[in-house]
Amino acid sequence: MARVVLAMSGGVDSSVAAHLLLEEGHEVIGVFMRHGEQSPVASCQIDGQSALPILNDRPDHKQGCCSASDAADARRVADNLQIPFYALNLQREFGQIIDYFVDEYVAGRTPNPCVMCNNWIKFGKLFDYADSVGAEYVATGHYARLITDQTDALPRLVRGVDSGKDQTYVLFGIGREYLRRMLLPVGQFEKSRIRELAGQIGMRVADKKDSQEICFVTSGKHDEFIKSRRADLQTAGEIVTTAGEVVGTHDGIEKYTIGQRKGLGVALGEPRFVVRIDAETNQVVIGEKEELGRTELTARDCNWLVDLPAGPLRCRAQIRYNSDDAPATVEHLPDGRIAVTFDEPRRGVAPGQAVVCYDGDQVLGGGWIE
Repeated sequence: MARVVLAMSGGVDSSVAAHLLLEEGHEVIGVFMRHGEQSPVASCQIDGQSALPILNDRPDHKQGCCSASDAADARRVADNLQIPFYALNLQREFGQIIDYFVDEYVAGRTPNPCVMCNNWIKFGKLFDYADSVGAEYVATGHYARLITDQTDALPRLVRGVDSGKDQTYVLFGIGREYLRRMLLPVGQFEKSRIRELAGQIGMRVADKKDSQEICFVTSGKHDEFIKSRRADLQTAGEIVTTAGEVVGTHDGIEKYTIGQRKGLGVALGEPRFVVRIDAETNQVVIGEKEELGRTELTARDCNWLVDLPAGPLRCRAQIRYNSDDAPATVEHLPDGRIAVTFDEPRRGVAPGQAVVCYDGDQVLGGGWIE
């Protein structure tokens, strides 16, 4: 069939994706994307084609941000499936994502590094590596689907069959030109079926837990990570109510995000939520749940996977990875920006997160909330 570069994380989804691609007759090259500290780099050629960077397999090597056990799991799966496996050293490229992550929190916004990783690395740099080895496609274990019919110039990106695992939200920013070169093998299955398949073919990762944390924040405490990267950071300030009353202090705005209820550092007798973060004054503004509601937002740096009408667009818009989409109207603004107006107020609209627009299950595109 075709040569396919598959991003392998050592988890069950990408591992079963390798099996499914082989079942379809593809030639699969497994790739683990390493984001840690500098490592010696060697090179390898496949069938005499261009060199592909790989890590030296040194016994004294210590894995950085990405788990060494994940890399070992991915390699073990590749060995069992008898496919080539390489670990790409992407420290420099991934450093840009870490810088973005830190900069956004310092600016009082809530970043989404998973979206950026897809945009810049999985469906960015990985295509460069695919080209270097003559691969036609790049595949991942995302729960999303690509559908093509006779009227489509390009495949349509649509939600995965398993609505509870759908990952189209984090894929809105990929280059439209890559749609015809993407493969998403697990998107047509329920997660339970993927684990079942893994067990049937004897994969040790069949029961491996899904990753829940940001891969480079190994402690799970993003504020500590940010301060370790910016030792001179001065982001402490006041906690105030929406009425302007000072009710406490905090040691850094990077600890907070819009909609947060726990860990505010103040007790007022009834629940309060973060409704605004002011990076200029370092104030964290808290209020009641109803004060979180927003009917309008603007977004910048938009990316569209379809041709849009010139006028207002009716769609369903999603403001967080784990939130539901809701009816909305999108209008074009200058400089590629958009204004989104919801039919009903939405809670937790956070600058720095993405707003993604859908027509039914199809991803239309989206942008970054201002």
